[in-house]
This record gives sequence, C-alpha cells and structure tokens, in this order.
Amino acid sequence: MLPTSVPNPCKDRYPLKIVRRIGVPPSSRGSTSGANCPDLFELSDGNFAVIGTEATEALERELPADASRADYERIVVISRETLIRAKADIPDA
Repeated sequence: MLPTSVPNPCKDRYPLKIVRRIGVPPSSRGSTSGANCPDLFELSDGNFAVIGTEATEALERELPADASRADYERIVVISRETLIRAKADIPDA
C-alpha cells in the first residue's frame, strides 16, 4: 500500500461527467427495485466508475504480491453478471 502522502489523482480534477452506462441497467439483471445494485459507467475522461460493495478490509490481504492500493483507493466487489453483461460495451482500446 502506498503512503498516505501520495496525492489522489482523481481529487480536484476538472469536473467529471458520467457519459454512459456500461452494460445493462440493474432492472435488466433482475433487480426489482432497480436501486442499490452494482453498476459500471464510462466517464467523460475515458475512465470508468464502479458502484459495488466495499470490501477493502476483507480482500486487501488476499491481493497478489504485485498488487497494491493507495489509501484513497477501495476494493469493491461487483457481481459476475454485472461484468459479463457489460462486456459488450467495454471498448477494445
């Protein structure tokens, strides 16, 4: 893990906008309320945002030796179906 002094590259950047959902909406994945479900979005700068279940504490010790996270980063979990249903919308390059 990087020290807390490492600046967050996402903080104080130009205003980001969600451009589009990647994959299908939660209602198409079986959510009856369509709320509080994992989701993926493409951002105006070409990066992606993920809504998932926070699991940093549970999974950090499971990271491989060549993986780490900065203090401002979190490990989140999304369902397999969410990612598989998004696959067609993820650009190749």
